[in-house]
Amino acid sequence: MSSSQLASVTDIHTSDHIIALRDRVLRDSPVQLVLIGQLVVTRSPRLDGTDREYARSLAEAQAELPPILVHRRTMRVVDGVHRLLAARLRGLERIEARFFEGSETEADLLAVADNIAQGRPLSLDDRAAAAERIFASHPQWSDRAVASVAGLSAKKVAEIRSRADSVLPQFDHRVGLDGRVRPLSSAYGRELASELLQQDPQASLRQIARKVGISPATVADVRDRLRRGDDPVPPKQRGLAPAVRGPRQPARPAGPPRSADQVRTAAELLTIFDSLRRDPSLRLNEVGRHVLRMLDACALVARDRQKIVENVPPHCKGPMSELAHAYAEVWRSFAHELRDDSAPQQRMS
Repeated sequence: MSSSQLASVTDIHTSDHIIALRDRVLRDSPVQLVLIGQLVVTRSPRLDGTDREYARSLAEAQAELPPILVHRRTMRVVDGVHRLLAARLRGLERIEARFFEGSETEADLLAVADNIAQGRPLSLDDRAAAAERIFASHPQWSDRAVASVAGLSAKKVAEIRSRADSVLPQFDHRVGLDGRVRPLSSAYGRELASELLQQDPQASLRQIARKVGISPATVADVRDRLRRGDDPVPPKQRGLAPAVRGPRQPARPAGPPRSADQVRTAAELLTIFDSLRRDPSLRLNEVGRHVLRMLDACALVARDRQKIVENVPPHCKGPMSELAHAYAEVWRSFAHELRDDSAPQQRMS
């Protein structure tokens, strides 16, 4: 990515900014009475436009209409077209509104995000079309970033992106939910980390991670692959199937045995946890008890994972998945730090 492209990425508004802006406008902006004749209705996130029957039902109801959202500079209705039509059907001259002071691009994004948070929900087709428009204006946004504004799952957004990929500008980085710019593939970073680790096998994982722009957990994975004699870049990231990989390099003598990295069954994990829980050196001090409570929560997930997945509310699954992925990276780094710290003791014993 060129410096000019990178500048354009970091200058655009992030999805996190849009969601925070939506919540701030809905919470903090004062409500004002606005002349209905001054308002403009143009673009709408709804493919079928205004549902007059729905607006009529709002007009006939006795309930007070919530304030609409208006872009102050253009007087365009960002959210609340049905409420505006209902007010007209009631014969009102004024309507309560909150004003938004930002750009038209922000207004377009708010029109989608606001309809996800309140009022009549957008249909799946409406949200999919909104994701396509976000790709057109913000092609650098990650799938999760687009999903957070459009009210879709990251998987659905990825499908929409793949269909539009041929007409979208191509970038080798994406802007995440937090606004950070990240490479699409860590293959290059893995190769750099591999070179640095071979030059200095005792180098700090965090130091190498900062130099090459990948996570310490990824550097740890590169180190383990080198110790086993594997390619530091997984086959999928190189676009290769396992069957067409070159001959395996001779294994390096250093490092833990391969069995230490194998995935264990839930029963095996619970057995290990049970042995730690019985250890007096953990049970009889405050930090140890804190660690055991932490591991107990993990044991619950290992034991009842499917039941938890089935009973989590659908709207919570996306955020929980994001947290689980992030915490998995933290746990991976933690595991490697524990292994590194225990290695000198094992050599001394």
